[in-house]
Amino acid sequence: MAMRSIIDFVTFRWLRPRRPEVAVLRLAGVIGGFGPLRSGMSLASTEALIERAFAVPHLSAVALVINSPGGSPAQSALIAKRVRDLAHEKEVPVLAFCEDVAASGGYWLACAADEIFVQPTSIVGSIGVITSGFGFTEAMEKLGVERRVYTAGEHKSTLDPFSPENADDVVRLKALQEDLHDVFKKTVQDRRGQRLKAAEDVLFSGEFWSGRKAVELGLADSEGDLRQVARDRFGKRVRLRRIQGPKRLLRRLGLGRGNAADSLFASTEGLLDPADWAAGMLSAVEERAIWSRFGL
Repeated sequence: MAMRSIIDFVTFRWLRPRRPEVAVLRLAGVIGGFGPLRSGMSLASTEALIERAFAVPHLSAVALVINSPGGSPAQSALIAKRVRDLAHEKEVPVLAFCEDVAASGGYWLACAADEIFVQPTSIVGSIGVITSGFGFTEAMEKLGVERRVYTAGEHKSTLDPFSPENADDVVRLKALQEDLHDVFKKTVQDRRGQRLKAAEDVLFSGEFWSGRKAVELGLADSEGDLRQVARDRFGKRVRLRRIQGPKRLLRRLGLGRGNAADSLFASTEGLLDPADWAAGMLSAVEERAIWSRFGL
């Protein structure tokens, strides 16, 4: 930023009319943390980028480019709230552009914007809460495996996939899902307001639609892509300022924390000790099992 100011001064660019600036922040991937071998979006990983987006000089708007199938309810809410807080503080409009998918938690992020734009082929919606898992009791019986669980706390082993399903656990789970769903619904209602054009039992059923249908339902405002909307809104001289974090060497090489297999390859170069990635894999599996219980 300092170097750009020096160049502007030396070339007398400061005498020219200022160009409108739109900060472009990409929010892509699963929302939430999934252990040391897999990392998704979280407030911790995006907050610095969000703050940089709103710190761009002469800012006309912040554009969120969203491509996410959802994930953690808490992280979806935290990221969206940080965007809204800075939008109010800086008095800058926020525009969301949905690419392939803005579903569930991804749509929650889109609701942080003042306007939502989609492609006709985008997948939008899925305003619901899902819990999934497996039951292994019969398989364990056939294998002759005995399950031993010791807990302090009556409900600590709730939804244990290696134990028979407990009806009381399901009742508690459904109650929790309803609480999370209510928060999600209220967020959409507060942000979209009178623009919603369908009944609640349709909008909040967990169904998802094409971008074109989402506009009809009021979940999105219009079809449009980032560059064209920016030019139409702020003029042909608008500058799109892409906000990016540091690119780590491993990610440039396709290794990084993208998935477990990539991290295994990294270990052959001495970057990760085999004991570390083995322990990390077990941790990731365990944490993923917990996350799969309560997701958007």
